[in-house]
Amino acid sequence: MAFMREEDLERLYARLEKPLCNEVFRWVWNMDDAQDVVQDAFVRLWRMRDRIDPATVEPLIYKIALNLAASRRRSSKIWRWVSLDFLRETPATSRPADESLAAQDETARLRAAVEALPEDLRRVIVLCEFSELRYDQVAAMLSIPSGTVGSRRHRALRRLRQALSARPEGL
Repeated sequence: MAFMREEDLERLYARLEKPLCNEVFRWVWNMDDAQDVVQDAFVRLWRMRDRIDPATVEPLIYKIALNLAASRRRSSKIWRWVSLDFLRETPATSRPADESLAAQDETARLRAAVEALPEDLRRVIVLCEFSELRYDQVAAMLSIPSGTVGSRRHRALRRLRQALSARPEGL
């Protein structure tokens, strides 16, 4: 087994930091926390460098980061809700106010529906749909069979459709 060298970790960090941070953000919903989790994940990876198989390092760093994000989320007592406007291609200021409010409402409903999913379904749907990873990649990251990824994705999408087709309260 090859040992991970410092320059290998630096290259891996340069390549995966942004996509991993985006993924973790969808768990903790705070960019500062997401960046902290990603850095912690790479520190943990470095500490275990003598036991790492280079062929599985990418799924391993995702698994470490998602586990850290889930732990941070569980331990958080106060949710700091952040706007997702900066993720949109069109700045909110360039849209009519009613479109902007409708988009914010849809985003909030989607986020609440994703948050309401059981953790095993939420992990799969975030990785498959938001990160656009293939089933085999998600399976490696979560240490589950590819078929399980597909069935969990299907169940998660069904639950999301049901939650989003229901009328919001107060309407």
